[in-house]
Amino acid sequence: MTSALILLLSACKNQKEDNPLLSEFHTPYQTPPFDRIQIAHYEPAFDKAIAEAQKEITDIAASTQEPGFENTIAALDQAGEQLNTISSVFFNLNSACTNEEMQQIAQRISPKLTEYSNNIYMNPGLFQRVKQVYDHKNNLRLTPEQTTLLQDTWKAFVKGGANLTGKARKRFQEITMELARLSLKFEENILAETNEYSLHITDKQQLSGIPEGTLEMAAQNAKEKGLEGWLFTLHAPSYIPFMKYADNRELREKMYRAYSSRGNRGNQYDNNDIIRQMTALRLEKARLLGYPTYAAYVLDNRMAQTPGNVTQFLNKLLEASHPYALAEKKEVETFACRNGFKGELQRWDWTYYSNKLKQEKYNLDDEMLKPYFKLENVQQGVFGLAHKLYGITFREVNNIPKYHEDVRTFEVHDRNGEFLAILYADFFPRESKSGGAWMTEFRGQHKINGLNIRPLVSIVMNFTKPTASKPSLLTFDEVTTFLHEFGHSLHGMLSQCTYNSTGGTNVYRDFVELPSQLMENWALEKEWLDTWAVHYQTGEKIPQEYITRIREAANFQSGYQSDRQLSFGIVDMAWHSITSPVSGSVQEFESQAMKSTETFPAVDSSCFSTGFGHIFGGGYAAGYYSYKWAEVLDADAFSVFREKGIFDQSTANAFRQNILEKGGSEHPMELYKRFRGQEPTIDALLERSGLKKKN
Repeated sequence: MTSALILLLSACKNQKEDNPLLSEFHTPYQTPPFDRIQIAHYEPAFDKAIAEAQKEITDIAASTQEPGFENTIAALDQAGEQLNTISSVFFNLNSACTNEEMQQIAQRISPKLTEYSNNIYMNPGLFQRVKQVYDHKNNLRLTPEQTTLLQDTWKAFVKGGANLTGKARKRFQEITMELARLSLKFEENILAETNEYSLHITDKQQLSGIPEGTLEMAAQNAKEKGLEGWLFTLHAPSYIPFMKYADNRELREKMYRAYSSRGNRGNQYDNNDIIRQMTALRLEKARLLGYPTYAAYVLDNRMAQTPGNVTQFLNKLLEASHPYALAEKKEVETFACRNGFKGELQRWDWTYYSNKLKQEKYNLDDEMLKPYFKLENVQQGVFGLAHKLYGITFREVNNIPKYHEDVRTFEVHDRNGEFLAILYADFFPRESKSGGAWMTEFRGQHKINGLNIRPLVSIVMNFTKPTASKPSLLTFDEVTTFLHEFGHSLHGMLSQCTYNSTGGTNVYRDFVELPSQLMENWALEKEWLDTWAVHYQTGEKIPQEYITRIREAANFQSGYQSDRQLSFGIVDMAWHSITSPVSGSVQEFESQAMKSTETFPAVDSSCFSTGFGHIFGGGYAAGYYSYKWAEVLDADAFSVFREKGIFDQSTANAFRQNILEKGGSEHPMELYKRFRGQEPTIDALLERSGLKKKN
């Protein structure tokens, strides 16, 4: 061995030892060693892991063995394990705890990852091996999960451009790389816009109507910035109560315009051109593969199957909800006029007067409920619900490294004591975190050589932080948000699949919301609320009359809320059903698409699309309808719990065994029918929402 080679091997060894991302994680349950990972570690780790993963792919393609399920399909599923781990760590932190340096790394790394992916799907030798296995699938005696993995792998190659040649192949690669770059930039722009705006108030008289808890948080925000008075931001815990309670209409308008115009201000963070580019590139990508639109390309492997089915579904729900929405708006207008409002009701008036009307009708308000929804108690209630339904337990531990001091970590065990998962909970907003709430994984559940690798799951929220005088007190909507994301986490934590690609939440996009939205139903159940909802100061149980009012108010303005959600799905489908690129105004295109759902006058600066991270920064393009689709599923599924008991063990076990444990191992409709005994209809949703068709 030459001295040069010895030096090279020594350098590689030292690089591995010095870079925790390239070494085995010697931590409890092999959790990421966040306390040792530095920003400088990411790029070299990515470069080395990509090279190693590419070699694994090359070896599979070059194998002289007869192509079979194990040596081709299963081997592909297992390839790039280290790269998957590094990617999960980096991109999850880029959403939850980022900075400018990480964002720059993401822009440099994203093209490399896209190129790596393209090299897999466009490897002729590898595709031939996959094709040979696929062509002989009927002779292989595969399990249902193996059959699903084979079909999904085949489709991924075809939709990844494997059949393309020459200029078309090269163009497809260019498009996928550019789309990855633009998607990252879109999200960075929204985060920058959200963080850049603040409303600084020094005269308390301008803040009448705003609850003391919100004012205390605003004072804390100002103090952290070295300012006097109060500082309000576009982060949800600040923005939402401001719009709901602030008596000062002029300030409400300022906040509304700032929030609704994110990405639409003509500055360095403007997203208009990014949207035009992304939708044009998505259309071109679909056309290269023989699809008429990007929506047709996406829906080819969704439960809905076709754009026509989605449009019919959305229109059917809109037909039911829109008359209610118009009547609800009229009711709010009448109420506002009765209380001294003059002029035309605008969007920045809606939440304010709707809340006051809700108080009048039901004597119910977030501020009266929040003392019973202390975050720690809500957490106890949610964990307790999982225990009642599925027998699982949660134990907080402090020996697992965290990426931020706010994060809490829990060991999750099954009813027999078997270890199931690690759950990370990141509850509070910060400037380094994207808005909204989501569930993700640092490692998904899968099996290797018979060993069941358990998942590392994370739920990320933006709840109100504790102040000097109050703990974190949640609104009722935040309680349902907790339940929603926790439902996703159950899908990940309870998974019992064999392959990376089929485990946990790796399911059709229009099925993934079922476990999350199902959990929201318990928020309206007295039997569950009684187990944990107590006043944070007195320990008094939430009064029965409050629970009654919550249930009575459950369908308050359900028509308007349904219309709003449908409008998002409709504009998503509009952007991804274009047959030629949009060169004109994004705002005008959106306005035309959403026209059938609108109840308010247009606002000149407002543009929802430029802040629509789900479809331009996330994975919901041509898929946002899935939230309403899943509402049909969850209403139908919960009707079984309602019939047999909300803690019924046989129903919970059936849902766990047929849905939560199965991940994407079989077609979702087959899994659902196995649980429910039949396909769902929209009847249960319309009945639950009080949206039976008006004549």
